[in-house]
Amino acid sequence: MGATMSTALQPQQWSTTVWVLLVTTAVTLLFQVFWRPALPKNAPKWYKKGDWPILGALEFYYGRRSDFMKEALRDSKTGNFSFYIGKKHLVGVSGDEGRKLFFDSKDLNFPQAFAELLTGQPQAPSAENQDGFSQTFTKALIPLMKKENFLKNLDALTGDTRAACDELAAALPSKADPDWRVTDPFESFYEIVYQLTMRTVGANDIAENPKLLKHTLSIFDWFEKSDSFAKVIFPWLPTVNHYMRLYYGAKLAFVFRDIIERRKKTGVKGNDALQFLIDRGLTLQNIVAFEIGALFAGQLNSGINAGYLQVFLTQNPEWMARLREEVDGVIAKHRTSPKQSRADVLSTLTIEEWEGEFPLIDLALRETIRFCLPGATFRKNMSGHDVPIGDSGEVVPDGAFVIFLVEDSMFGDWYTDKMKWNPSRYFEENAEDKKVPHAYMGWGSGRHPCLGMKFAKLEMALITAYWVGLFDFEFSDKDGNHIVPDKSLIMNRNLHSAKKPEENMYLRYKLRED
Repeated sequence: MGATMSTALQPQQWSTTVWVLLVTTAVTLLFQVFWRPALPKNAPKWYKKGDWPILGALEFYYGRRSDFMKEALRDSKTGNFSFYIGKKHLVGVSGDEGRKLFFDSKDLNFPQAFAELLTGQPQAPSAENQDGFSQTFTKALIPLMKKENFLKNLDALTGDTRAACDELAAALPSKADPDWRVTDPFESFYEIVYQLTMRTVGANDIAENPKLLKHTLSIFDWFEKSDSFAKVIFPWLPTVNHYMRLYYGAKLAFVFRDIIERRKKTGVKGNDALQFLIDRGLTLQNIVAFEIGALFAGQLNSGINAGYLQVFLTQNPEWMARLREEVDGVIAKHRTSPKQSRADVLSTLTIEEWEGEFPLIDLALRETIRFCLPGATFRKNMSGHDVPIGDSGEVVPDGAFVIFLVEDSMFGDWYTDKMKWNPSRYFEENAEDKKVPHAYMGWGSGRHPCLGMKFAKLEMALITAYWVGLFDFEFSDKDGNHIVPDKSLIMNRNLHSAKKPEENMYLRYKLRED
């Protein structure tokens, strides 16, 4: 043993065979690290600008996603291009044929693309189980998004929204003017959306406990921030953010575990989504995965949209007046006694009235989504064969990812004055969102509609009707001074997903006089 160790520590005494083995191993490792599969001849041309060895197109992941896509598309003669993220082959598509392929093709898979490009999860081992949890998630979510569930929860949803408005009304006066109070809509409205979402797809034990509500929202926010680009390139790499996600996922699991165990111990079942999942036989692991998935699907976008909608209203007096007139008209129509306050009347509305009597709020939300859906979205070709990109002669190779720039749809040339927030573009006589196929993707399109659309519309109608109906509000600074924004309020288009503004925005508000 001693002689062997001595020889091992003296490379000059190593045999030729040992050296050949070491060099071969090193070369093999380097090859595995640096090698990328060659692009098929009929794949779109490789856009090499900004490509880093091993890592690929870092700009796509860090800071310039939309700009990177637009620059690559301008450089392409066909409107399509290829690039790499690590060894992963991505194909950017655009134009009529690109939109048709992306939204209509049955050969393109979204769940696996999400898993590999956002969370760095490895590819499913077989076609049979590639959509395993996705199917479980969808089958559980669809019943919760039905009208019957909204009807069951309506009193609680209106009660939550009204209570949140009462809390805003009771806030301390602003420093600048005691007649006004101040809120950051990307905190206050974000929290209301979270409570309504938890009420609908989570647990009443959380929705009705302010401390637990803030605690779980904090867990979700940290979980959402803990993504890992390194994990996307090297799925086997044990990154810090990967373990942070596991940690925050475990913290959320402990919350739901305690609720489940308490219900089992007392024998008292809940009348909520959590009980629905328990009764379906989902494991704790799948329940937590469902909750995280449901929050990702609804909280981020709706939470941000809720804040921006009110901000955009402050900069558009015409639409502020229209929405106020709509809300006041509904209140006047359903008021049965002079003693009823605005909030009292809103609390009596039926689910049919919430869904059918606020069309202008719906259009304002539609336009807000157009501005608040940034970046690019993706699919993966898992069909087992190359998929043609229209009549371009190019294909998406089997195993490659398809990337579609959101602006190619949401800011297409069919939108007049497209950088202006203008809900009237959706009026029947204008119908700018229907001028070409997939002209608007805010609620999904083609084979991938948004399962939570009805709930998102309902919660936005609730929040906006109560807010517009009860308060006057203006854009302000944190002290309550009315100000005119000194720069664009439009969300950074290079973001990967909807995000709170980098700089805080504030609204000053006061109760309306009856």
